[in-house]
Amino acid sequence: MIENNTTAASNASTSLQKAINVNIMVVQVLIGIFLSINFLLILTFFRREIFYTNARYILFAHTLLADSLYLILTNFLLNLIYFRITLPAWLCLIICTVLLVLTFVTPLTLTAMSLERYVAICMPLRHGELSTPRRAIHCIFIIHSLSSIQAIITDSIFFASVPLAFYVQYRLCTVEMLVIHPWQGHLTSAISQFYFLVMSVTIVFIYVKIMSVAKEVSVENNTSTSKGLRTVILHGFQLILCLIQLWCPFVETAIIQIDLRLYVDVRYSNYIAFILAPRCLSPLVYGLRDDKFYHALKEIIFCGFRRIHLFVR
Repeated sequence: MIENNTTAASNASTSLQKAINVNIMVVQVLIGIFLSINFLLILTFFRREIFYTNARYILFAHTLLADSLYLILTNFLLNLIYFRITLPAWLCLIICTVLLVLTFVTPLTLTAMSLERYVAICMPLRHGELSTPRRAIHCIFIIHSLSSIQAIITDSIFFASVPLAFYVQYRLCTVEMLVIHPWQGHLTSAISQFYFLVMSVTIVFIYVKIMSVAKEVSVENNTSTSKGLRTVILHGFQLILCLIQLWCPFVETAIIQIDLRLYVDVRYSNYIAFILAPRCLSPLVYGLRDDKFYHALKEIIFCGFRRIHLFVR
């Protein structure tokens, strides 16, 4: 019986390891694809003056850069944990702080982009005055300032709670390392929920306002209004996914006490659905649905293929 139990445990461990190997490979492929698309979109942005002199496209490029950095860092930590590679605590602290900031950069930028669409549709006479490149840069500074509040609070508690010797210790790098006290998790969760409540209310307000304008505009302007409305809906969907991400650690903590294999599957699904997915919708919302950006991107891709063909010949 002991031998049977040992064999069963060994088979279960092997099966779990194989599942993790497959999951890791799938994540690497998806992130490689998403980063390649983001790179092409960023290249397109800097190749056309019409994009980097327009507030809407500046915010879009900012989202692409933030999402790309977020994907690189989360994938880096994922591989470190998978291969059981430790880092000095001070280096892990820097990486996790950047991740905490980037967690809020994307949804706040989406909210700002929705506000830009609100001004363009509901306040067209003031759109040229309010949506300028200078104001877009100011908006980015405000976004990063607001995104840093939770990171500053978390780091301050961490600095006050651990001794100096802790920073030179080598540990597996996870964001959970920064949570020292049980109440700290509740505090950060409350801050996150407040942020996303404000952003959700803002998105709903913008949706209602654009809907009211859509009923009043002429048929000629209805196409633009409907497209702006669909853009706001997609931004709202991205925000919902980001909001669900905040609840994932609570669900995973409860599941790991029940079944390790189920925990691995749930955490993998959460990573794909609530971390990768919302940050990969931005290229769809503005990169491929926007006519100017789509044609510029297509032109760059075709020029690249022509150069490769001429070089091969």
